[in-house]
Amino acid sequence: MALRPDAVGADVDSGLTHTVSVTAAKAADISQRPDLREGDRAVFGDKGYVGQADPAEARRAGVYGAVALTASKPHPLTAANRRPNRRWSRTRSRMEPLFRVIQWPLGYTQVRYPGLAKNAAQVFTLIGLTNLYRVRRRLLA
Repeated sequence: MALRPDAVGADVDSGLTHTVSVTAAKAADISQRPDLREGDRAVFGDKGYVGQADPAEARRAGVYGAVALTASKPHPLTAANRRPNRRWSRTRSRMEPLFRVIQWPLGYTQVRYPGLAKNAAQVFTLIGLTNLYRVRRRLLA
């Protein structure tokens, strides 16, 4: 059984995680979008969200939807299209250290239990420990 955090909500300034949604691997990431926290003002998705996310719907909900643009053989991305992709990927990349901490110092590289509930509980615990790990220097000062 594969399991992954689908939607990870984080504070832009501190980089700390405030919301995590965990589903089975076969569930689409975009299915977690309606479960945004009330204060979330932006959604950043990779190219997997293209065609599934409706930017107009996000704007109506008051959320900034930034989904990376895709290229194809007959229609390569122009320089004007690459600029927002780079800007959005910089913002998305601020979440990557979270997953590095979960995988290396905390040692979570694969699911350990059969069943979604136990694995979800483990992921929630690891996210909390990761937040503590990321602010450890501030806490000790």
